Amino acid sequence: MSGITRRTLINRSIGLVAAGALARPHIVNAQAKSAEVWWVQGFVPDEDAAIQKAVADYSKQSGNSINLSIVPFAPMRQKTISALTSGVVPDLIEQSAIQLNAQLAWDDKFEDVTDVVETQKAKYHPNIILGANTYNGTAKKRSFYGVPHKAAVIPFHVWGDLVEKAGFKRTDIPNKWDAFLDFFRPVQDKLREQGMRHTYGLGLEISTIGDDPTNTFHQWLIAYGGIGLVTPDGKLHADDPQVKEAAIKALNQLAKAFKDGYVPPESVNWNDADDNNAFHSKLIVMDFDGTLSTELAMIKDQQAYWHDMMTLGLPLGADGKPMPAQLGAVTMMLPKGAKNPTVAKEFMKYMIQPEILNAFLKGGLGRWLPPMPEIAKNDTWWTDAKRDPHVPVYVDEGLVKPTVPYYFSYNPAYAQVMTEHNWNIAWSDIAKGGMAPEAAVDKALKRITEIFAKYPVT
Repeated sequence: MSGITRRTLINRSIGLVAAGALARPHIVNAQAKSAEVWWVQGFVPDEDAAIQKAVADYSKQSGNSINLSIVPFAPMRQKTISALTSGVVPDLIEQSAIQLNAQLAWDDKFEDVTDVVETQKAKYHPNIILGANTYNGTAKKRSFYGVPHKAAVIPFHVWGDLVEKAGFKRTDIPNKWDAFLDFFRPVQDKLREQGMRHTYGLGLEISTIGDDPTNTFHQWLIAYGGIGLVTPDGKLHADDPQVKEAAIKALNQLAKAFKDGYVPPESVNWNDADDNNAFHSKLIVMDFDGTLSTELAMIKDQQAYWHDMMTLGLPLGADGKPMPAQLGAVTMMLPKGAKNPTVAKEFMKYMIQPEILNAFLKGGLGRWLPPMPEIAKNDTWWTDAKRDPHVPVYVDEGLVKPTVPYYFSYNPAYAQVMTEHNWNIAWSDIAKGGMAPEAAVDKALKRITEIFAKYPVT
């Protein structure tokens, strides 16, 4: 979900000692201690500045020192797994891949941080709580193995000026699923007639790497009525006719757009940053991509950010009814074997105070949603379209309109499904291999059923 090329690894240590009394009652006033924190690098520089400020403020108030390492998104996953495998771990790791907490909590890799979550639990969005309440396969129970501090949904990003260049009005964009997607086909055709031979109407990822292709399939599945693939009781419904029909329609629609030439052919190799880069280059008119990284990467381009780009929430589903977005949580995780768990927990408690969290997320320009709806409700910074044309649309989709948690919230087996990209392989089987959608769905569901058999959840 990146909008710019990821920068090289940045390691910074911040250790500021407090000179006076503590301002936060939950910060233990004791002998100064330190903690090692690994944080995911932002996709806009302001995000890095925001966490550095939060760390500096906490250090000043607590007397504790935080040794902060800022790690690019993709390497963070590798670094996390390597540390947990070797046992040489930091005191706090910010979650990288959306499914990582559920996957590794099943393997009993993190400490229970329920006591931290409880300090603000009543303020969290219900689906954030569901998403963070993961199942431990060793303890055979659900609990909190990560502290939510960021949230996100996936909006559509559209070049409004290209829609107009093609001879349409922005208000012509339909608000029902199939009509919405089909709208960008004639837009591409008209732009091609005007000489834009390398511009495509739809920015859909067909690759089998990264989070974006999986997230895309999930929303298409929901749009066609397949929301019940996994239910809150943790059960997979691979034999449900409605789910299978929705999966067939979703994969067929996605593959057909590619085969018909309305999706860039290079999308078969895209990672999570490539669709953003294609959008910024106006290679695609519309993109479906999580957070506001797409827009914020160009915030200094006043014409593009304020006038040419559009952020759109989800249209109505294929049945003409409102459909929910998947609301994801990013958490702070305490690895087992951490040397300074007390300081790590105190820092987590500090970060999720609403006023601290609000300042931190605003410092990151609103790329991430607050996991606590009252933050956006009580601060017009999040809802004032005159201040920013994109953030209010994002807030409306994620914190006002209906949402659901990711399927791994119900069963950690689905975290492995996402890691294996079973649905994206099916997509590729159809688009590149010529497999019938029905056969591709059967193949995917067979493998997914095998995965679920390995995760008995009570």
